[in-house]
Amino acid sequence: MKYFVSIEGKEYQVMVEGDQVAVDGQSYRAHLSQIPGTPLRHLLLGDRSFTLTFEGRGAGNWSMAFQGEVWEAQVIDERTRHIRSLTGAGDAKKGGGVLKAPMPGLVLRIDVVAGQRLEAGASLVVLEAMKMQNELRAQSAVVVAALKVTAGQIVEKGEVLVEFAAE
Repeated sequence: MKYFVSIEGKEYQVMVEGDQVAVDGQSYRAHLSQIPGTPLRHLLLGDRSFTLTFEGRGAGNWSMAFQGEVWEAQVIDERTRHIRSLTGAGDAKKGGGVLKAPMPGLVLRIDVVAGQRLEAGASLVVLEAMKMQNELRAQSAVVVAALKVTAGQIVEKGEVLVEFAAE
């Protein structure tokens, strides 16, 4: 599986297949295991051994510590990254941005109004595609600037559904 790991503004592509890990094309034999009852992880990387602290911060965010140094990291898999690119979810975190339709479909319901302030996870729009209802949610705290669709409207993949205000 492919992951994208961002640490201190630098992004790394990480491929994991069994005990083989490739970081930006460099391959390693690796094994990571949790030390029960602690935030510690034991990492075997090739013939080297490391003990690290990992603490989950939610939504793919991690705090990592090794030998007194602490790093904040974001880890997302390839599928999540693709979905965020289709919906414009990453843009909302930067302030402003849009929510785009991830697939063609029918707008069943709009759960927000312009000017509304939302927390991460709040329902924005329900889109029906291939007889399945897909609830599109806010990826971060946002303010709705404008609605670009109405309930009952048919939309194409990539069409803007909601615009967010920069705070």
